[in-house]
Amino acid sequence: MEFKIGEYMRKVKEWAYENLKGDSVIWLIVLLLSIFSVLVVYSATGSLAYRYVGGNTEYYLLKHGALVFLSLFAMWGVHKIDYRYYAKISKLLLWISVFLLIVTWLFGANINEASRWLTIPIINQAFQPSDLAKLALIVTLSSMLSKRQQNIQDFQRAIIPMLIWIGLICGLIAMTNISDAVLLFSTCMVVLFIGRVPLKFIAMLVIIGGFAGMIAFQFGQRGGTALSRVEAFFGDEIPYQAQQGYAAIATGRLFGKGPGQSDQRNFLPSAYSDFIYAIIIEEYGFLGGIIVIFLYLSLLYRGMKATTHSETAYGGLLVSGLVFSIIFQAMINIGVTLGLGPITGVTLPLLSMGGTSQLFFGIAIGMILSVTQGELSYYPIEVRGNQSKNLERVA
Repeated sequence: MEFKIGEYMRKVKEWAYENLKGDSVIWLIVLLLSIFSVLVVYSATGSLAYRYVGGNTEYYLLKHGALVFLSLFAMWGVHKIDYRYYAKISKLLLWISVFLLIVTWLFGANINEASRWLTIPIINQAFQPSDLAKLALIVTLSSMLSKRQQNIQDFQRAIIPMLIWIGLICGLIAMTNISDAVLLFSTCMVVLFIGRVPLKFIAMLVIIGGFAGMIAFQFGQRGGTALSRVEAFFGDEIPYQAQQGYAAIATGRLFGKGPGQSDQRNFLPSAYSDFIYAIIIEEYGFLGGIIVIFLYLSLLYRGMKATTHSETAYGGLLVSGLVFSIIFQAMINIGVTLGLGPITGVTLPLLSMGGTSQLFFGIAIGMILSVTQGELSYYPIEVRGNQSKNLERVA
């Protein structure tokens, strides 16, 4: 029996080495978050299923499970392609994103007073063009920065072209989603800093971004909502959604109530998306919440390790931008759930039930894994055959 188990594990490791290239720790982190996501979303959507699909509690489980599987498949497919290829198509994707963002702003499906979604025909799946735009902008910005390292001090030739793209994409996103625009703008500033752009230029861009944000507040669809949420955060009365989130956290204690045992899922709005971290703590306790944060911080660490080991400036900047975009969003979501900031509507990456955003996170991780190939550790295995050898590589 022990021999069969050992043989089976060896074959699994051989298959993983042949098919799952790149940083093995990142693969493990994403797999754990994906499993956690399916479990928690299944629990958090129980009452939602009763209200909208006639009590079929498996409906959202199957739907979300399919999206998780699709995102993992997309991650696997993207990581098989040389990451340098994505720089070649990023400008095209940006122009497509600009068109889709304008169409969405003017004609998109209006949900919660914001036109953020387009419906994909035939499959009838809601799609946020901002997800594509964020990915395309980070790839393009990384490519432009890597090509301008020799003349990075030239504001007109090096900085202005990047500023135009950052302003255009973030501005269009801000017209319907201010929090996403702020997160993307912050990520871009971090990438510029890592790309050795002088601080005086970054400070100038921040000031320009601040004025652009004021315009979005004034003329965008969500300016009034964003302002009211900030006022509510600093006011005396706690919003209903935050109240239910605090109740879920308070009753979770150290080890939680157990998987599927949440009570607040029946009262907490967006328990499966914006406030899924509260359900995690309620069911898995403070310990479960710490494990989730540890997984995100581990992803950040491995991403920064990949940045320092990258063979090209473009690869390092790409990993930095993608990793920080995920971590910033995760920390904002967790901070809001814990009452450290106003409610934003930002989902928890790789965990929330987020529709096609799950797919784009998978694509982003796939790009990161593509950069890490040949630079970080693979699975330490022994491949038997004509040329038996130890394929362990140390990070």
